[in-house]
Amino acid sequence: MDNQLNYIIAIRKNGQLEKANALILKLVEKEPDNALYHYHCAWIYDSLGKETEAIPHYEKAIHIGLEREDLEGAYLGLGSTYRTLGNYEQSKRVFQQAIEEFPQAEHIKVFHAMTLYNLGEFSKAMETLLNSLILTTNDEGIQQYSKAIQFYSDKLDQTWA
Repeated sequence: MDNQLNYIIAIRKNGQLEKANALILKLVEKEPDNALYHYHCAWIYDSLGKETEAIPHYEKAIHIGLEREDLEGAYLGLGSTYRTLGNYEQSKRVFQQAIEEFPQAEHIKVFHAMTLYNLGEFSKAMETLLNSLILTTNDEGIQQYSKAIQFYSDKLDQTWA
């Protein structure tokens, strides 16, 4: 990663979002095929609450190609941004693609569950969350009952009366 980008990331983290945005836009203009610049440009736009402006930069970053860690972040950012804008089907598509590529990324599954909730897919959302909870928690009680939680995760509407 170059010094300019490191500086932009540092000032973004310090809350100097407008300055970071102005600087990253210059880098994107200078190197329009740099996926990492587009990814950080999208991230800054999201941080500024300018989700609509973030989307094309996430998409371009993913299309051009990123290292795995950054690609995972770009998928999460794009899917989440689509969701916050109410574009739930697009969000679902992005998260499904991300889960296919990063099946161990439980945080992506949690954001996917939020999208499923927004689409009215409540059972699938709960199943996703419950299974993610089992895999990620250190809570002894949840671990003790993990088999039961997993068993019921896709049977929440079923009764045994």
